[in-house]
This record gives sequence, structure tokens and C-alpha cells, in this order.
Amino acid sequence: MKLDRKKYELARARACKGQRELVAEGIPKGTLCRIVGGGEAKPETMGRIAKILGVDVTEIIETD
Repeated sequence: MKLDRKKYELARARACKGQRELVAEGIPKGTLCRIVGGGEAKPETMGRIAKILGVDVTEIIETD
């Protein structure tokens, strides 16, 4: 799965959470940097990020 960066940043803004908050809630910094940089992520990792941001996972992933 790939992260849609614009959708992700909007979700982060709505949740008022920065990268530090995501790391503090259990997302490894290296993993987060890789995903935000365009790398692939496991579905469960995307699910955890979405849960922390309070959105459905479909709101932050790329859809074709």
C-alpha cells in the first residue's frame, strides 16, 4: 500500500498531530519517513496510522 501524501497531511492537520506524535504513539520513525517518502507499507501499518489520526484507512492511501 502507498500513502497519498496530500490526504495524509490533511488528516494530520485535522487531527492536530505532527510526526512526533505519530512516533510517540508507536509508529517507528524510519518506517514513517519511508512511507511518507513514497515507499510501500504493510496494511496493518497503514491501519495503525489511520487509527492514530482518527480516519478510515481509505482516507490516507492512494487509490487508482
